Amino acid sequence: MDQDRFVVGDTAWEKVASLLPGKPTDPGGRGKDNRLFFEAVLWRVRAGAPWRDLPNAFGKWNSVFQRFRRWVKGGVFERVFACLSGEPDFEYALIDGTIVTAHQKASGAKGGTQAQAIGRSRGGLTTKIVALADALGNLVRFVLLPGQRHDTVGVPPLIEGVAFGTLLGDKAFDVDWLRADLDARGAAAVIPPKANRKAQINLDRDIYRWRHLIENTFAKLKEFRAVATRYDKTDTSYAASIHLAAAVIASR
Repeated sequence: MDQDRFVVGDTAWEKVASLLPGKPTDPGGRGKDNRLFFEAVLWRVRAGAPWRDLPNAFGKWNSVFQRFRRWVKGGVFERVFACLSGEPDFEYALIDGTIVTAHQKASGAKGGTQAQAIGRSRGGLTTKIVALADALGNLVRFVLLPGQRHDTVGVPPLIEGVAFGTLLGDKAFDVDWLRADLDARGAAAVIPPKANRKAQINLDRDIYRWRHLIENTFAKLKEFRAVATRYDKTDTSYAASIHLAAAVIASR
């Protein structure tokens, strides 16, 4: 494989190479082909193609897939994302959810679709990504939910242990318990009130206009076809695809 075709640049690769299995200090074989394998997984995330269609230049598709699963279980892609994403700017935080269609081949994993963050609605099989971004629109965290679940279900694990001055969200996040939680933290809630609110709640529209940044975050992630449509059977594999896409975006 011509290294000029690699997507991850040399500078970014130097940052993450030491995080990957197969270093000289690790027991067993050395990961001399780690970069080629990394690019193989990235090719699949960008193209959204079946593993069986992996170009021969990357090696045997099943060997690549099995190795991918080992890295998924080891949390490797999450560490790569954390390394390349840098320190978040939490002057304020942004939260939102987006729906992706789950391909019919994504069903069938152990535990059933619900256990793998896949739900069924009139639109078919779907997964919801609820994400937290920083003030610059950079992805910080996300959770996966079955598509029919409400966005607010994903809020507690996203904001746990995170200190921010203001949280921006759309009307879906206008719930009393979240406003109370933010008030207890000393954080402001920039969330439009729902129409059925009896008491008027003021909205800082100058700050709220920056909420589009998290929508931009989702748009960039969905440029990767294996994120825009879910092909992975397990939630862990799909999360790894998102982490890898987000890591590449952060490295640009």
